[in-house]
This record gives sequence, structure tokens and C-alpha cells, in this order.
Amino acid sequence: MKVTVRVFASYADTIGADRVTVTVPEPRTVGGVRAAVAALSPALPPRPLIAVNETYATDDVPIAEGDEVAVIPPVAGG
Repeated sequence: MKVTVRVFASYADTIGADRVTVTVPEPRTVGGVRAAVAALSPALPPRPLIAVNETYATDDVPIAEGDEVAVIPPVAGG
């Protein structure tokens, strides 16, 4: 299944886009999305944070058609 993934900040700069479409093998999980996104550029970390429908998700969370998936870069603040 193809999944559209939103990408933010430095990760979007690295990839050159704020959205990418990746192919995720069965079973469709956050881990599959994470691996597909990490493969887009060696400059990306191998384990970026992933959110599904605005909630942080672990690798075993399933991805369904229509889910909003986002890759979240590190955030600094004070």
C-alpha cells in the first residue's frame, strides 16, 4: 500500500519535500513507514518519531488507508 507521509522542518529540507509517498509492505505498520522514510536519504536518522492521526506511535501500530502519518523531527524549546 502507498502511504502519504508529512515531513517537517529539517527532515523536509533533507528530503526536499514536505510530503512523500512511500510503499509500505504487509503488514502495514509504523515500523514499515519508518523504514521506508529512512531509506529516502542516508542523512535521515534510522528511527525518527512517527505520529499517526496526531498521536505518537510505536513500530507495531497498524496503518490503515486514510490515516494521517507524519515524521516528527527533534524539537527544542525552553
